[in-house]
Amino acid sequence: MQNTLKALGIKEINDGCSTGKNWFANGDILESFSPVDGKLIGKVKTANKADYQKAVSAASDAFKYWRNIPAPKRGEYVRQFGDKLRAKKTELGKLVSYEMGKSFQEGLGEVQEMIDICDFAVGLSRQLYGLQLHSERPNHRMMEQWHPLGIVGIISAFNFPVAVWAWNTTLAWICGDVCIWKPSEKTPLCSIACQHIWNEVAKENNLPEGISCLINGDYRIGEYLTEDTHVALISATGSTRMGKIVGAKVAERFGKSILELGGNNAIIITENADLDTTLVGAVFGAVGTAGQRCTSTRRLIIHENIYQKVKDSLVKAYSQLKIGDPLDEKNHVGPLIDKDAVKGYMNALEHVITEGGKIIVPGGVLEGKGYESGCYVKPAIAEAKNEMAIVQHETFAPILYLMKYKTLDEAIAIQNGVPQGLSSAIMTLNMREAELFLSASGSDCGIANVNIGTSGAEIGGAFGGEKETGGGRESGSDAWKAYMRRQTNTINWGNTLPLAQGIKFDLG
Repeated sequence: MQNTLKALGIKEINDGCSTGKNWFANGDILESFSPVDGKLIGKVKTANKADYQKAVSAASDAFKYWRNIPAPKRGEYVRQFGDKLRAKKTELGKLVSYEMGKSFQEGLGEVQEMIDICDFAVGLSRQLYGLQLHSERPNHRMMEQWHPLGIVGIISAFNFPVAVWAWNTTLAWICGDVCIWKPSEKTPLCSIACQHIWNEVAKENNLPEGISCLINGDYRIGEYLTEDTHVALISATGSTRMGKIVGAKVAERFGKSILELGGNNAIIITENADLDTTLVGAVFGAVGTAGQRCTSTRRLIIHENIYQKVKDSLVKAYSQLKIGDPLDEKNHVGPLIDKDAVKGYMNALEHVITEGGKIIVPGGVLEGKGYESGCYVKPAIAEAKNEMAIVQHETFAPILYLMKYKTLDEAIAIQNGVPQGLSSAIMTLNMREAELFLSASGSDCGIANVNIGTSGAEIGGAFGGEKETGGGRESGSDAWKAYMRRQTNTINWGNTLPLAQGIKFDLG
């Protein structure tokens, strides 16, 4: 791991702030311990208020330059950033795995998401289309164009410590915005590694500082961002509780926000499902990243006629799961992020029992050799009712709830019957069932899949959800519009000034 850290510019003690050239920080020391083995990876000096203001000042100055660079040229810098990510994919993927706890393959996949969004953004840099509109007035032309917003503040979560930042920042850069990133306190070293990579691009192209700023710190840094009128847009990923605070603060100052919050995702399994592919999608969705994805599968809604068969298959599959060091590719499940997450997991299992549920695959904390960090837990399965309070709540851990249904309408009602609305899926080979699920009467989530699980989105589609998931959209499709402001233009190229709606205004 030491060679990996060295290759990514990670030291024993790291300044946690950068504006693209220099590194600085004058706040408290933050220690990053790996959930894999409990060892200290490195220390990070966090930002204080003066450090934050230094970053905002640099970003404000950089925006005046960056917004006037042609978008395809901005795309060229993003292309170079993507190429550097390709060169460092193994090292960065390994750091993601070690600092966050997801499997090495998932760590590599996360870096690949960064590379993919760079490619998407490069193409997008030549496609920031406006509209040409017909005017009701003679000798007039109307059009619609898009301009950059300014400073984009990015608040990211620990579970995707690099990809979600890249989703936001690459699109923001293409659109002519500059970015200030406040990463999770639980994965600060991943952010420092990413900033080092951008800094190389900036240095090689003689770019000014401030285009990409990093400010490591606690919740107070997040508060500075959300309350700062200089920051035009806040893109925040995290819990629904956090999102309610951020959304209210940003709206209070008439800022813009993209909120990517909690998920409580379900797969409906019909009588017409291919059970082999269903099992793969359900198990990976439930235990991948140790159940710490916002798109993790929390609920399986199973037709009563195949309920026992699916249940038996799941119990067998769970008995074959290997739990351990995520850098060992033989293991399926790594650790939770920290001991607080373990407490939340154990608390949820207790609530399942007290609220009348039944545990069919027991959970528990693993101890002994290989589990010294205290963050490894057993993926659990419980039979539960959708209306139970613990089921309505998102637990960021590998706990899967099973429930029966009779009719597809009933299953869809169960699927939609939670406060969150991020990802959903149906497993069926029946076209009518699939189309109903995708219709206006079907899933109320931002993501609705057929014959794949709830987890594992591609960057080409807009990512986000409804209800308490926040309503934001990131990544593909036309999500770029959230990082820009719309402007309608009307040009009169005639010799008179006719007014709209036929209004007469005669001064003579």
